[in-house]
Amino acid sequence: MNVWLEKVCCKAAVIVWITALISTLFPLTVANGAPGSSTYAQASAIASLPATNKLIVGYWHNFDNGSGYVRLKDVSPKFDVINVAFAEPTNGPRGGTIGFTPYQITPAELKADVQYLQSLGKKVIISIGGANGQVQLETAQARDQFVSSMKSIITTYGFDGLDIDFEGHSLYLNNGDSDFRNPTTPVITNLISAIRELHTHFGNSFMITMAPETFFVQVGYSFYGGTGTGADPRAGAYLPVIHAVRDILDWLQVQHYNSGPITALDGTYYTMGNADFHVAMADMVLTGFPVARNNERFFAPLRPDQVVIGLPANVNAGGGFTTVAEVHKALDYLYKGQTFGGRYVLRNPAGYANMRGLMTWSINWDRYNNFEFSTRHRAYLDSLNVVPDTQAPSVPDQVRTTTIGTTSVGLAWQASTDNVAVTEYDIFEGVNKVGSTAGTSFTVQGLTPDTTYSFTVKAKDRAGNLSGASTVVTVKTGAIVPDPTPPTPPTNVVVSSTTASSIALTWTPSTDNIGVTGYTVNYGTSQVNVAAANATITGLVAKTTYTFTIVAKDAAGNQSTGTTIQATTSQAPSASDWKAGVSYKVNDEVTYAGKVYVCRQPHTSLLGWEPPNVPALWKLK
Repeated sequence: MNVWLEKVCCKAAVIVWITALISTLFPLTVANGAPGSSTYAQASAIASLPATNKLIVGYWHNFDNGSGYVRLKDVSPKFDVINVAFAEPTNGPRGGTIGFTPYQITPAELKADVQYLQSLGKKVIISIGGANGQVQLETAQARDQFVSSMKSIITTYGFDGLDIDFEGHSLYLNNGDSDFRNPTTPVITNLISAIRELHTHFGNSFMITMAPETFFVQVGYSFYGGTGTGADPRAGAYLPVIHAVRDILDWLQVQHYNSGPITALDGTYYTMGNADFHVAMADMVLTGFPVARNNERFFAPLRPDQVVIGLPANVNAGGGFTTVAEVHKALDYLYKGQTFGGRYVLRNPAGYANMRGLMTWSINWDRYNNFEFSTRHRAYLDSLNVVPDTQAPSVPDQVRTTTIGTTSVGLAWQASTDNVAVTEYDIFEGVNKVGSTAGTSFTVQGLTPDTTYSFTVKAKDRAGNLSGASTVVTVKTGAIVPDPTPPTPPTNVVVSSTTASSIALTWTPSTDNIGVTGYTVNYGTSQVNVAAANATITGLVAKTTYTFTIVAKDAAGNQSTGTTIQATTSQAPSASDWKAGVSYKVNDEVTYAGKVYVCRQPHTSLLGWEPPNVPALWKLK
């Protein structure tokens, strides 16, 4: 037992660990759910940590990378949650089967260590992936193998939960998968399904956490991989997973390290390693943001108790190490609203008193660095005395209809009040929740024509307190009026401009007996949908002739006959090939994989910062 355990562990805890070790080395016949039984994992996953607790989460190395090996039972007691890193694929990234073998100790000893830490009130979670553990659940069979193998690992060792640390190319979005609320890419939908099945299997106390890089979350504000606009298909790829499991997600611990510059909600780029970066990145998930700047696809904020900031424990652990003093400047602003005079201004000036805490990579690097991270940040978090908010907002008043369509109804209401702040409103049809919004209006979509509905609205605050229901608004959707008439074809189609990789088209708007809703521009096997009578087609090949066919559409689904035009992209400029180790300045042009990119901000290039991978530094011309 090391010095940390000698300081905090009572004799009873030591006896618990010894008893657990004996029970795993010499298993007995035991009651259902007891240590040693096949259902131990379900019984050991006691209620999740209270949402008001300020946590320090740390990753424990099941390997030795030079930071030094630490026996699991000897982890510093200042950590509340220990993520065991990592469970990894055993049959390739696409096979789905996950394996886990303890390093330097036997499975029985690791099980005893897990039980010992749990006896101290700690949570021990198995983390999947990491930098070297690519997991791509492209098929239903891979998903099933993933679920089956994870059930076995979790049950064997009695882990309290599951941490998703998919990096690299594990998650991506297929072209056209542009709505994070309704994903279609198999690696996304299969992961969502697998997480929910594991949570259902082990019960409500089974913990779910995620540790994505900024590229998979915050970059989604500027670029989303499935939109087909030339962005890296991995950009924002965690967003549909987070959204789909937010009801069972204990917390999200975005890695505020190993990151390129990121555009925050104020439209400014921030670089890692300082208080401004941490405040700006955290505020994005605390406030929410329009994905790819599309206001109709708004990623709703997480509850503050679902937000944990990920940091490296020292300069060896990862790029973007931030000093303790600088981290505390960020935390003073985030928790207390105490500004430090930085560039970034919180959307909520009062801060987020219920934010959950900090995560670090890693426990081993913290020990290597004489426990600076766990000791000094533990003292800071313990100093926060958060009084739980149990007061619900007032009931929304004056709920009314603003529009009535055949398949939609617009609602509006007066804002509710709260002792802290109202964060969103939930809209119900009968007992079924049909949507949420941060504003005081909402349009319910997907309704049946000529049908009567009853709607109510409830207000919610940051602590999750829900008001009573508003008065009921009863409304009948309109009946469908048959519309067999298609719009007129687009006319006067002209090429307004060309570049080496794009062609801009304009035309005279079509007309319709009711109304034109948009246009589809078809070329080859691709298409672009636009609302107005113009379109810029990007991602094209230089000095190539394309045939475009433009079709007008109305709300009834009628389409005009197509209008066709041919256009040729211009000769590519004589830009040099992108190379690592080169100092680039704003507006420098380079070629990469046959496409031309323009430099957004000055930097010295590194391997891994290829133009398609770092949209913060390069834009497709």
